[in-house]
Amino acid sequence: MNYFSLNNREHTSNFENAVVRGLAPDKGLYFPQLIEKLPKSFFSEIRSMDNTEIAFEVIKNYVGEEISDSALKDIIADTLDFDFPVVDVEKNVGSLELFHGPTLAFKDVGARFMAGSLGYFIKKGKLGNITVLVATSGDTGGAVANGFLGVEGIDVVILYPKGKVSEIQEKQLTTLGQNIVALEVDGAFDECQDMVKRAFLDDEIQQKRQLTSANSINVARWLPQMFYYFLAYKQLAKEGRKLAFSVPSGNFGNICAGLLAREMGLPIDHFIASNNANNVVTRYLENGNYQPTASVQTISNAMDVGNPSNFVRVLELFQNEFGNLKEYLSSYSFDDLATKMAIKEVFDKTGYIMDPHGAVGYLGLQEFLKKNENYYGTFLETAHPVKFLDTVEEAIGQKVAIPDSIESIMHKEKKFHQISNYDELKSYLLS
Repeated sequence: MNYFSLNNREHTSNFENAVVRGLAPDKGLYFPQLIEKLPKSFFSEIRSMDNTEIAFEVIKNYVGEEISDSALKDIIADTLDFDFPVVDVEKNVGSLELFHGPTLAFKDVGARFMAGSLGYFIKKGKLGNITVLVATSGDTGGAVANGFLGVEGIDVVILYPKGKVSEIQEKQLTTLGQNIVALEVDGAFDECQDMVKRAFLDDEIQQKRQLTSANSINVARWLPQMFYYFLAYKQLAKEGRKLAFSVPSGNFGNICAGLLAREMGLPIDHFIASNNANNVVTRYLENGNYQPTASVQTISNAMDVGNPSNFVRVLELFQNEFGNLKEYLSSYSFDDLATKMAIKEVFDKTGYIMDPHGAVGYLGLQEFLKKNENYYGTFLETAHPVKFLDTVEEAIGQKVAIPDSIESIMHKEKKFHQISNYDELKSYLLS
């Protein structure tokens, strides 16, 4: 499988090079040259297949022969060694729970798959040490830190915005040590992301370190997010039932993976991009004008992105045709007050506890279902409610049980370096 740069289709790359580089030399995101439909027999048999078999069939063409089938299955098995249940919340509404992994967030899937792939390439012996440079608005940092912890030949440097991630999220990325380094940035997520992109284009840094990114701009982080849409369909498949998925959307890698799965034949009829106050895509679908803005801070912080990197991939999937996109994608945005009210109302009515991101997804689904009552709707619960303890407990009026995996890190000492600008990042990377 070859990939091309979305800035220049003449620039192509194989899977390994795309994973190691992260971004194309012209700053473009890599995109697969060919999207093959899965056979109808795959979907008719999916309920009898195990999760590793399903994921292998989904991803194998994007990897090609660059990872052996046996090694790829091992990577997938390690990636998917936890549950992905769809839980009925209300009539015709379910929650796809993606928080049963080691860091209690959906990004465990992409981070673990990428770590396994990059570790495989390093063991082949052609690569030297690699520095994974990543910006996080919340859950990416912890998932990447956990996924790459102790992987030989890889150093991880994580940038996160000061005061804009939850206490638990910060603990998850600042307490591991070993090959994981956290940099607290005096700024917003967009500034962290801009610094990372700038570092990739800095020849002086490139001569000193071999950089790659573990944000969803990297194909090895982005593509495996398709897995859980297929695993959800395995649970939801019923003759004649129309399916809609509502995805809390920040950098748009997650929903883009779902739309790619649909392009491969997965019978999902509609997607909803549910935004918080950072609603550039909601506005785009309303007026056709894509206008990035500075991000604003919300209680659903992992979605606080004013210029989502992966939306260019979404547009590519629909041949950059606005009409095609609107047929399969809707978008709604909600403020913090509506998010808190949704957490409270769903808990009071059903006993189900949502985190702020899942609550935004729930609200977007409810808006869609108002005019589309013949759908079964699933919203993605992308993080465990405990990761946003203060917000959730205030909304539901009671304590949330803390899982052992979180309890074990709460009293560990945070270790991080503080930086304010790109020059300080560059100085650190060159030191």
